[in-house]
Amino acid sequence: MITEIRQRFQFVDVMRGLAVYLMVAYHFSYDLSYFGLASFDFYEDRFWLNSRTFILSLFLLLVGVSLVLATRNGLNRHAYGRRLGVLVACSALISLATYYMFAERMIFFGVLHFIVVASVFGLLFIRLYWLNAVLGMTVVVLGAFYSNAYFDQPLLQWIGLMTYKPPTEDYVPILPWFGVVLFGLFLGRMLFSVQPLSSMLSREGRNPFIRFLALSGRHSLLIYMVHQPLLLGLLWLLTFQSTGS
Repeated sequence: MITEIRQRFQFVDVMRGLAVYLMVAYHFSYDLSYFGLASFDFYEDRFWLNSRTFILSLFLLLVGVSLVLATRNGLNRHAYGRRLGVLVACSALISLATYYMFAERMIFFGVLHFIVVASVFGLLFIRLYWLNAVLGMTVVVLGAFYSNAYFDQPLLQWIGLMTYKPPTEDYVPILPWFGVVLFGLFLGRMLFSVQPLSSMLSREGRNPFIRFLALSGRHSLLIYMVHQPLLLGLLWLLTFQSTGS
């Protein structure tokens, strides 16, 4: 969901495809609850809280890994800038759409907003390698266990460190989540700088399911943008027909 990779690594695409379909399943469950077709507690139930954490962590690890792969032979500024512009536009669209749907619970700094900022900040840490593992742990611990009322003010809520979770449908603050991106930068350097590992991870699998996940991973942003309108529209149609009949 972040940068274009000059040499495709099917392993990365497959993992991104897996993450995007786990996200679709999570959102479908949320939509079922939203329309009253099921009863899930996404705010208190540990299963759903842990599911969100796992899916988001997988996505953001791949953000770091993708940044490493996209800059292995130097940064293609044109491709990077174009991709970043698309992400900015999609983030703005999500904010507008959720303001229309949820009003005060609109998404003002969700996963795409975060990825835009992390895509820029992450470039500053590309070359740190092992230090990124230490910094990543530090950022995660700081964001998870420290809070200060100073960060509760609206203009600083995107940073994190708040004393409460703001009322929004998706909230991915810089702290602690940038720590996961830093781990991704570390993993990307570790996995793809060692030739035997790099060769193994670049192999093309012929299994149809693997190839399908890889294709989905290459188009994860498109899937992310269209899946909720499709799911919501389908469920609205089903409930409308049910109540109308």
